[in-house]
Amino acid sequence: MVSEIALYGGEPVRKKPLVIKRPIGKEELEKLKEVIESGQLFRWGGTKVAEFEKEFARFYGVKHAVTSTSGTAAIHIAVGAVNPDPGSEIVTSPITDMGTVIPILAQNCIPVFADLDSETYTLDPKDLEKRLSEKTKVIIPVHLFGYPCDMDPILEIAEKHDLYVIEDCAQAYLAEYKGRRVGTMGHLGCFSLQMSKHMTTGDGGITVTNDDELAERARLFMDKGWKRGAGTTARCYLIFGFNYRMTELQGAVALAQLKKVTWVVERRRQIAEYLNRQIEQLEGVYPLKSTKDRKGSYWLYPLKIDPEVLGVTNIEFAKALKAEGIPAGAGYIGEPLYMAEYLRQKKVYGKSQCPFKCPLYGREINYGPGLCPNAEKLLKQIVTIPCNELFTDEDVQDIATAIEKVAKYFAERKSRP
Repeated sequence: MVSEIALYGGEPVRKKPLVIKRPIGKEELEKLKEVIESGQLFRWGGTKVAEFEKEFARFYGVKHAVTSTSGTAAIHIAVGAVNPDPGSEIVTSPITDMGTVIPILAQNCIPVFADLDSETYTLDPKDLEKRLSEKTKVIIPVHLFGYPCDMDPILEIAEKHDLYVIEDCAQAYLAEYKGRRVGTMGHLGCFSLQMSKHMTTGDGGITVTNDDELAERARLFMDKGWKRGAGTTARCYLIFGFNYRMTELQGAVALAQLKKVTWVVERRRQIAEYLNRQIEQLEGVYPLKSTKDRKGSYWLYPLKIDPEVLGVTNIEFAKALKAEGIPAGAGYIGEPLYMAEYLRQKKVYGKSQCPFKCPLYGREINYGPGLCPNAEKLLKQIVTIPCNELFTDEDVQDIATAIEKVAKYFAERKSRP
């Protein structure tokens, strides 16, 4: 007989909260002290942001890195660098943060959602190709939870149809696909420095590329289109752009964080691999595993449950884990992004229904239930658990014990006559 779970009055696996701290301390303070003592907080008068861009590019083995104020800004900079015409379609994932979609709409383009692979929660290349039209200009694959998309077929589709690829790597520092780091395979790669990410400045972003022309446009777009050092004292604005400049304070923290991110990712992989081994035999529970070709970096630790086997929803499963003292969420986002009311009603810019009704688009697109069946099903199966590099071995064992306890309880209850 399996022990009564805490949700129904049993003794919880743990009573003290899991650590939520990040490795932020004296190294960051030392860099910040240098900035404060310099008296220069603005990136164009200081040195830290420029140094971080150089160091991040070297760390990732790319030619160019452009910093910004957020992961959303990093994607917007990438879209701005590509500069698609208004009314262009950009294909992406229906399960991601809205920060992936905001830049598409901000450039008056149309988000098109392709369905996901049910095992990896990433874009299904076959479904992706079905979503293309003569209006498609860009693909934004999202490496969700730090798990790499199947990039080779995506890149082949992009080359076949002459499309740009912008990788959303907000959750995927150092994740690898066939030995290549995500963010380095598409035309541009975008990272987030938000507080929950593998490395952080509280908020911030990085856009990387090996394309000199795209890099120049990205830098301009980040800084209001201002061509600095153009050989004249008058301001010279070359393209339309935004003010997405990172401050020297963020740059200082980023430099310190860059030296820690390899350890952070390696430790999270160790945690995930241990959990995978502990729960892989459980009935109705399926962890997301790294493979020979795809090496995840575990922004969160996701697993998929089978409601038919366990007799409960992922919401109930997550509640049961919480009662055991393990923070857990169900589905990541409540519904696919195309179910957001303002998208379904096409209410982005006032009452205009632009860009959807823009003459430059000239097509009809509708969002609603059934658009991406796999994604909709996944959101009723996924359970997410924090993955923190500062977890102790005891913490990790408690997570494994709680998952096993809850899964076995529900599976046994379901099997009773």
